Amino acid sequence: MLMFGSTPPVSMSPTSPQIADLRRAASHMTGATRRAFQAEMTLKYCAGNARRAEAIFGWGRHNIAVGLAAKRTGIVCLSLHAAFSGRRRWEDQYPEAAEALVALALAHAQQDPTFRTTVSDTRLTATTALEGLRQKGLEDALLPAPSTMAVILNRLGFRLRHVVKSKPLKKVPQTEAIFANVKKKTGKPRETAQ
Repeated sequence: MLMFGSTPPVSMSPTSPQIADLRRAASHMTGATRRAFQAEMTLKYCAGNARRAEAIFGWGRHNIAVGLAAKRTGIVCLSLHAAFSGRRRWEDQYPEAAEALVALALAHAQQDPTFRTTVSDTRLTATTALEGLRQKGLEDALLPAPSTMAVILNRLGFRLRHVVKSKPLKKVPQTEAIFANVKKKTGKPRETAQ
């Protein structure tokens, strides 16, 4: 704080590498943290002058002014863009419908046979899920489009895939030799599954 007759503090001039480092540091911060950092650097290098800091560092002077005001008053301005922007997810808007969807998907789900992931494979398609929810009594106005339903199922941890219980072994020469040997002994040709 300046008193009448006192001299203002001498600010240090940052070098070009220091300016680049401070810009880079500020670019990795967001919101109130970034504004507080910019205010600190403005006080240190620019004697609290937001316009000078804008010219030197390339930061917006309005952000610097908000940071300086927060430092002076102790009241931090928080931005709530994430809380109040965009639409809420379908499962957040309709939690009862989401629970019914999860129950329906679990009925058709199968764990990955390798147990490498926690994601469940399901034979349930988006349109089948919508039909199942309609049969449970949900209104069409609450239900999303089939493409959105596919996204919701993926977000809830269900992969939309054809579930294969087991794959048949490929034909190998040893197997053919065994069946040829059986054919010689019994005289009957091998029955092949089509």
